[in-house]
This record gives sequence, structure tokens and C-alpha cells, in this order.
Amino acid sequence: MSEFHFLQPLDVLYLRGNRLFGDSSATGEAVMPPWPSMAAGALRSQLLTGHGIDVGQFAQGKAALPDALAQSLGTPDQPGDFRISHFLLGKYDSDTDTLQDVYLPLPADVVVVAEGDNRKIHTLQPRRLPDAIQTGSSCSQIPVLRTDKQAKPEGGLWLNKEGIQSWLNGQPIHAKHLVESKALWKIDSRLGIALETQSRTTGEGQLYTVDAVALADCVGFIAGIKGANNLLPKNGVLRLGGDGRGARHLKLDWQVLQPDWNAIEKSRRFRLTLTTPGLFEQGWLLPGMTQQNGACLWQPPGFSAKLITASTSRAETISGWDIANNQPKPALKAVSTGSVYWFDQFEGETMALQKLVEHGLFHLDAYPDDKRRAEGFNNIMIGVWP
Repeated sequence: MSEFHFLQPLDVLYLRGNRLFGDSSATGEAVMPPWPSMAAGALRSQLLTGHGIDVGQFAQGKAALPDALAQSLGTPDQPGDFRISHFLLGKYDSDTDTLQDVYLPLPADVVVVAEGDNRKIHTLQPRRLPDAIQTGSSCSQIPVLRTDKQAKPEGGLWLNKEGIQSWLNGQPIHAKHLVESKALWKIDSRLGIALETQSRTTGEGQLYTVDAVALADCVGFIAGIKGANNLLPKNGVLRLGGDGRGARHLKLDWQVLQPDWNAIEKSRRFRLTLTTPGLFEQGWLLPGMTQQNGACLWQPPGFSAKLITASTSRAETISGWDIANNQPKPALKAVSTGSVYWFDQFEGETMALQKLVEHGLFHLDAYPDDKRRAEGFNNIMIGVWP
């Protein structure tokens, strides 16, 4: 089972992606939500320092860890059992010691359009196109938006806890379920100037602007952790994001939201969405998918299902900095958070689906390596296909 910690920044956060600065006065854009590797690095470092282990010595492979800690963290090259199993935004009231709400980016099958002062929410549905319409899709159907007029979808929207539960159960999404990103955080631009490495003097004409993220009051990150074996303290302070800005963390008593598994059992079909970016060897295809007789089948241990179609958001590139080896991590193409896959002809027990949600897709394939597994990529939710 996962244990949950709430990470609440005490200052603005620098959440850089993998884009280098270009010309003078260039802007370094923030990545929000950040990659789950941010939480993994902060919490792994907290595990080390909390047990009196020098982080630098651990990075060089020279630190002797107690047995339980060694089982959890392993080594920089061969991580242990530690893994970020969930990563989302939340709102925590410290006065009442309660988690008030949970937020997740809008799944790719939910489209919101503005109609005057109101919002209309549409759900994409797989449809088989007429033979006269040809596409490059390898699926038998494509997700279709059915609406009586053209409109531009709204961006920057998140689902609250009630909305996430509605999506999981295949129920309609309403306006009350939507939260604008500006209600959760704001961008605070900071001006800086580059330094010459040798002389430590300012570089001529090398001004830049960095986007800092200022989270709203009581808003922070919910990190689900597997393999920590209760080694983390119940509360404390850690370094988070670029420049190691301070954040407090505290242990939460929270139950993961679940779909109506009986409905999935009866219908023999389901939807799957990524809650963190997906790193897959076959591009947008999930681990374990194979092409057979013109159909795409998914056959993980314990069940099988047929892929009907998918709605994948624009791919992103995941990289980062390898502190242990003092070098950039390999840049990898990732399927974006919120991408949705539809499956039918489900054969097997729903318990196998529940285990897949708990263990993540790295349980099926360790691509590209166990380091990325520990960082929390390839996490999913499974919901009812309405």
C-alpha cells in the first residue's frame, strides 16, 4: 500500500523543464504540473538526511545504509523499492488537519467550451467512421466530439475531487467539477543575469527571466509513496524544485479514489488515463500491446483487452539532471498526463486492473530503466467507460 505525504511550498518554486535559454532576455517557462521526479528527489533526499546519511557520499556509492533504508533506496544506479505511486495537487487545511480537495489535470476525453457566461462540457466517444473517410489511425475507431456548433476548447482546467470521482464512475462532468489553474497557482516572473563561471562576474548582455510558480494558500502536492516502509518522518521540512526552495511535508491519511469496479466487471470495458507522463518503448502504445490481425491487443498478466482508440495529448520531452553523475539525464519522449485509452472485450478479473493501478505500468516494462520507475512516471487511473 502507498503512504501519502503533502508537500506544501513555503516560497515560490522554480519548476524548469528541459528548454535551454535562447537569445538575451529569453524567458525560462515553468512546467506545471511538474514531473513527479521532483517529489522523488526531494523525498529520497529527506530519507537520507533524516537517517544521518550524507547525500554526497550516497551519490558516490560510498555511504553504508541501514538494511531497511538500503531496501528502500538501493543505490543511485540500482534504485530499491521506493517509488512515487501518485502525484497530484491538493488543498490542505492545517487548522482543521483535513485534506479539503484534490486536483487532477483535465483528461483528454473531456472537452470544455464556453457558451456566453456558461461552460458546456462534452465527453469524447469512440466512433467508427464511414468507409469514405480515411485516417492514419491504427485503431478501428477514433474519439469523436459531437457538438452542434464550432467552438474553441478552453485550456488550463483541472478536475476537483468530486469531478475525478465522476470521471472514474463514468458519470457526467459538470461545471462545479472544474477548477481554473489560476485558482491553484500564479506565475511570478523573476529577472536574473548570468554569471561567468571562472570569474563569478556578471555576463554582459545575458539577462533572462524565469517563471516562478506561486501556489495558492493551502495548495500543495500530494505524493503517494511505495517502498518507503514508514521510514519518512510524519512531518518535516525539505528542499523542493530548482534552487532548493523550502517546503514542509506531513503524512496524510487519504484513501485513493476508486471507480465502480462492478460496472467494469459487467460491461467488460474500461477507460485508462495517465496521471503522470508515460515513458513507453512503443511510442504512444502502452507496454504489452501487440498488433494481431489488424487489432491492437493488450495482454498484461491477469487479463486481456482490445484497444478501441486513444486520445493522446501532445507529447512532451522528459529529461532532468543526474546529480549522482553530474550530467544531464537522457531526453525521452513521453505521452502527456491526461491521455486516455478506451478498451473493450476485457477478459479477466478486475482485481488485476486494481493491481495495475497500484503498481503502475513500470510493473509491465522497465523501459527505459529502474531510475525512471522510482521517479513516478507511468502512473494511471482506470475508470468506467460510460
